[in-house]
Amino acid sequence: MRRDARPGRRRSALVGLTVAGLLATTTAGVAQAEDTDEPGATVPVSFTGPESYALSLQAQDPPPGESSFEIGLRAPGDPDPDGDGTSHPIHRGDWTVTIDATALDGVADVHLPCDAEGLVATCSGYEIYAGEVHNQDWGIGLGVSDESAAGDTGAIVVTGQGEGLEFTRHTLDVLVGGPEFRMRRPVEPDGFAAGDVFKARMAFRNVGGVAADGVVLRFTGSRGLTFPQKFSNCAYAKENEDNLIRMRHVALCTFEGTFEAGAAYRVATPVKVKAADFALRDTFAYRFTALDPADAGNLRGAGTYRQGGGKKLTLEPVQGGGTYVTYAEVDLPSSNTYDLDLVGDRVKGAQGDTVQATVTLHNRGPAWIGALRSGGEPVDFTVQVPEGATVVNPPADCSPKDRENGRVVSFWCGGDTPFLENTTREFTFGLRIDEVVEGALGEASFPGWEDPNEAEPGNDTGWIVLNGTGEEETPGDTAGTGGPDDDGSGNGGSDGSDDATTDGGVAGGADDSGADSGTDTDGGSLALTGTGAMTLGGFALALLAAGGTLLVVRRRGAVPATVPTDDAAA
Repeated sequence: MRRDARPGRRRSALVGLTVAGLLATTTAGVAQAEDTDEPGATVPVSFTGPESYALSLQAQDPPPGESSFEIGLRAPGDPDPDGDGTSHPIHRGDWTVTIDATALDGVADVHLPCDAEGLVATCSGYEIYAGEVHNQDWGIGLGVSDESAAGDTGAIVVTGQGEGLEFTRHTLDVLVGGPEFRMRRPVEPDGFAAGDVFKARMAFRNVGGVAADGVVLRFTGSRGLTFPQKFSNCAYAKENEDNLIRMRHVALCTFEGTFEAGAAYRVATPVKVKAADFALRDTFAYRFTALDPADAGNLRGAGTYRQGGGKKLTLEPVQGGGTYVTYAEVDLPSSNTYDLDLVGDRVKGAQGDTVQATVTLHNRGPAWIGALRSGGEPVDFTVQVPEGATVVNPPADCSPKDRENGRVVSFWCGGDTPFLENTTREFTFGLRIDEVVEGALGEASFPGWEDPNEAEPGNDTGWIVLNGTGEEETPGDTAGTGGPDDDGSGNGGSDGSDDATTDGGVAGGADDSGADSGTDTDGGSLALTGTGAMTLGGFALALLAAGGTLLVVRRRGAVPATVPTDDAAA
């Protein structure tokens, strides 16, 4: 419900509302569960939801039916005590929750749920469940009103009451028109290739209504991108090392000072980003955040951070235009290739026998296949069943495709990604020989879409030969000939040497020249993770995390990268 009556306005200074606090989205804690079976025992209930909200002056009211954030309930205990997916109330009895937004009168438009009078909403219920999933929640919408101005502050106070319940008061602080950054969009330079060094001229513009007191820069690279320079005001880590999709090489840099509203700033020294020899559509992303340097730890993920050495990375004002965006990222490089190779098998048996035939999918490199923007979309191919045989034990990653007279005659198979350079995937079929047919063939092949990153299409077909004579024609099959590291150990690939350097292009940006500084290092060994943009395998849908654009990913084709990664939104 929209409340537009504004008899007065309350504008206060930013007392007690640090930018760090307004960026936090932590929720209130919960007391330990009490034994609610005891007579007179009360159930502690807390509210979930953000503790602060920064309302952009560029923001519009949420669309009908949507909200800016939600407030919910959380109670102690196991939400699934029986382990069968069911939950039972831990409390029954009338209760009410009051959402009081009167402090936002004249500060922002407020959309409240439930029964609301003015800027106060009263919500009611009867049952309380352990945890938060099964409990009620309520959406609250905030928008800029005609009276909103930069620096306005207010709060929403949420309280509750009910017999046998003890609610923890929850306060959500609101700041209007605080510091708000847009990042300059990086662009892959012409001719950039694996092994090159991208010189990232990272920059931001403060489009908010007030100056920022301190800035923190977080920049990340997926598996194939590392940072050979180390700066003394930056800390470095590898996050999510056990997950190829989410792993990041991370740098977190702090800058003190005042960064004025309407002004733009950039790093005084372009930061080197090294692309490994196996890199293909790995993602470099960065984001500046208005944050006190002392609170930089709020932007750290799971990883052990080590402070850099060498010179200090600094910021300088920049004039002129440029394309500034919410998510600053670029996939590097787009021109590398891999060699996908399907290898078949030759097996023999008598009528009634069951034999094992293996189709092997190789990636002979030099590039890996990250499929990072599709979240690990598999590399798909089809396998025809040889004449006279029935598949009685298909591989786990294969499913029936075509049937003739009730018999499955072909299978869809998918090779998991990320698919490292110089590694293999094996698909073993149990074939029951119903009738001995000399030289029966089963073709393994990729779909017919053109793949611009495939270096050797000529070996994209493999053959299962059942009871062969040795005279069968199996075009495209490499007959098991292997490449380096063909045991599938996955140890291929390295950072390589710093043999080429390319200036990082910036869309519509200013001059990107600048002397290198900082301490060069060897980059270290690479963890097995990434966020590139190669998307292969069965039809997939990847949604923009914040933009709402739908990207359709096709098998065996390179798709322009448009989906922001988790990093960019961090």
